[in-house]
Amino acid sequence: MMFRSLFDTAKNYGFLHSCKQGFIYQQKFSLVNIKLKWVKDRTMDSVVTCQRDLKAAGILVSIIYSSPECCLPIYRLSRHRGQLGLPNDLKLATFIRRYPNVFVESSFLDSGGSPVPCFGLSREALKLHCKEVDILRENMFELRDRLCKLLMLTRDWMLPLQTIDQLKWDLGLPYDYQDSFILNHHPEIFSFVRLPDGRVGLKLLFWDDKLAVSELEKNASLQQEEQDIKSGTFTFPISFTRGFGLKRKSMEWLKEWQKLPYTSPYTNASHLDTRTDVSEKRVVGVFHELLHLTLHKQTERKNVSNLRRPLALPQKFTKAFERHPGIFYISKKNDTQTVVLREAYNGGELVQNHPLVKIREEFANLLKKGLLDRSKGVYKKSIDKFWNS
Repeated sequence: MMFRSLFDTAKNYGFLHSCKQGFIYQQKFSLVNIKLKWVKDRTMDSVVTCQRDLKAAGILVSIIYSSPECCLPIYRLSRHRGQLGLPNDLKLATFIRRYPNVFVESSFLDSGGSPVPCFGLSREALKLHCKEVDILRENMFELRDRLCKLLMLTRDWMLPLQTIDQLKWDLGLPYDYQDSFILNHHPEIFSFVRLPDGRVGLKLLFWDDKLAVSELEKNASLQQEEQDIKSGTFTFPISFTRGFGLKRKSMEWLKEWQKLPYTSPYTNASHLDTRTDVSEKRVVGVFHELLHLTLHKQTERKNVSNLRRPLALPQKFTKAFERHPGIFYISKKNDTQTVVLREAYNGGELVQNHPLVKIREEFANLLKKGLLDRSKGVYKKSIDKFWNS
């Protein structure tokens, strides 16, 4: 019985012809020890570099806009500093003053007679933000589906709000999505729940089979060979940095790795041995899908650090980024690591531009203009003091 069991197991894994398939045997029973070097890609770095200031300024605009006076003192804005991703040695007021065509400065005197800086929005910034609000309203159902798919990737259809907050800019969710998006528009789909550790989480109430289709599966007819579609061994689009050289052993491994079975990120993968290349292909598939859910097809590596348990991933799961530089690029710009999906870019441009990306590009151009004009001395420092009566 023991030998019959072993034979059946070997048969299920294709053992009888594994010797003829190079790495296939190893990949199904182990994680092949392949290391690929990181190579700097200036084009990919360029799509990351501008994101830090754009994200920080965009969040600040949303915070100021949502205040009753549409103007907030610096100490109120400083409470949100942790969300901005700015360097620790950069004062928030210094960052805001870089863009006088976006943020309008005024001040009032505190009880001790010292001026307290306050910041409102310029007409240009206000106009662009109102356009963004309109776009959010027009794309409300599409953004709802993005959030649904994110939760559907998880084991329990649920994530802590803290984790979603780290991804909300990338996903295109409104800054105040918990109220304006969930409570006001979709209380029948999502529910706030208390997690065992005391935090608040967001749970998806209903599974939608129509959404449980990965981007790789959706584009199968365009990107995959007919035989691969029939066998379920979907391959990932791959491109490397110019000048990147693969050793013959690595090329053979990658070719065989692509032929391994593809496990949809929306299916239960508990049957996979986490110490195999087959399992790693599932991990790659999960992050391939996650990055496709983001607007810019990129996110900071630290944003996914809390996703191991919810996504049922193995230890050191982010090592997949280093092992597959043809699928993911890790940029080390902005004092952090950002994971970029290579296939989403043609040079430095997104292949598909979401309407929110277009409005963000307009905002980025406004930031560049303000920075340039300020360096030329176009803006003169002018602070209105409001005295306490």
